[in-house]
Amino acid sequence: MRQLTILLLTLLPSLTLALEGKVVSVSDGDTLTLLTGSKQQVKIRLAEIDTPEKAQPYGQKAKQALSNMVFQKNVKAEVQTKDRYGRSIAHIYLGKTWVNAELVKQGAAWVYDHYSDSKELKQYESEAKSAKRGIWTLPAAEQVPPWEWRRNKRAMAQSKAKDDYKHAFACGNKKYCKQMTSCEEAKFYLNQCNLTRLDRDKDGVPCESLCR
Repeated sequence: MRQLTILLLTLLPSLTLALEGKVVSVSDGDTLTLLTGSKQQVKIRLAEIDTPEKAQPYGQKAKQALSNMVFQKNVKAEVQTKDRYGRSIAHIYLGKTWVNAELVKQGAAWVYDHYSDSKELKQYESEAKSAKRGIWTLPAAEQVPPWEWRRNKRAMAQSKAKDDYKHAFACGNKKYCKQMTSCEEAKFYLNQCNLTRLDRDKDGVPCESLCR
């Protein structure tokens, strides 16, 4: 049974796979783990919505909202595809309740515009925003969609890495290849400090004993 489920998942998104089981853990506002009747644990990312990251305002409340609805309860998952992390992307149903939509209605989730063209979900989001539920009670500056928050966080990390790189070496401290400890350092002195003597044959590669 486990091998059959894995085979079916590899065929997605050409078909929709229905799974049923008990929710045994909730990682955050849009991720849970389902224990199927065959005792297989399937990690599921709720489709078409995105909830605040744990470190964002309302992140913990969004996780609690999902947990309150489904933890230790039997649900049905309509799996659409799998993401790059191997999670099944699915719509979750608790009886007749469409959990993905319910989170949007409560103001615990955004509609993930990049992955959704659902007019129904957008209507629920508009109503939650008008009624100032959940995330829509936050100050405007804190109403940052999680995909933008993640992008900003990555940009900050990249900027910090560049700053760390710049400060790892300092122009003027070294002049010759024999003083370099790595190809990375040699490239810094060539490109950032314009120490052209490191590239004697002018091929763009400094200190070839280190960089070849």
